[in-house]
Amino acid sequence: MTKTKPIEPDTAAGDKSEKILQGAMQEFLAHGYAGTSMDKVAKAGGVSKATVYSYFQDKEGLFAALIQWLAQEKVNFTILDEEPAVVLRFVATTLLDQASQEPEFLTFVRLVIAESGRFPQLAQTFVRNLAKPGIERLTQYFASHPELKLSDPEATARIFIGSLVHFQLTQEMMHGKEIVPMECDRLIDGLLHLILPSQSNS
Repeated sequence: MTKTKPIEPDTAAGDKSEKILQGAMQEFLAHGYAGTSMDKVAKAGGVSKATVYSYFQDKEGLFAALIQWLAQEKVNFTILDEEPAVVLRFVATTLLDQASQEPEFLTFVRLVIAESGRFPQLAQTFVRNLAKPGIERLTQYFASHPELKLSDPEATARIFIGSLVHFQLTQEMMHGKEIVPMECDRLIDGLLHLILPSQSNS
């Protein structure tokens, strides 16, 4: 009896879905949300329009899936079981490196902000899938380290991440490097001294 090689539908489907998402990213960045059509996404992804609709019900669903896809790449990092000074420097460096190493991601954030007035549900999807998990993960880490003596772990997590986001906003997204210049290491050192005043952060 001839044996046939088992089919791996999940892998094949995942590859095709990723092609669609990559094509969608190109189109959304080039034309904005309103200017992107499912036809353009299909062409950019090298698939048929019917294939796009078989994976994603409509353009809003496709955009939401793109945000979730990005969230898995950008927020899906493990907070190491190390001392707070090491962990916080790692988290801060990881977030700030996106500005210099992944300009496409920052352009996508600009797009979400620009479209948030007309499509608030898309902005909420972004917050729910990217901002919220990062805050929750850091809050849990702070709460698991009572030696830090933080009165409000969640507020501290928001202050920490918010400072990094504001830095990216003013330095990179709004082209303010020459207006309000500051080195990344200086910002990170300042944040660590605020949260860990009695510990060595070097």
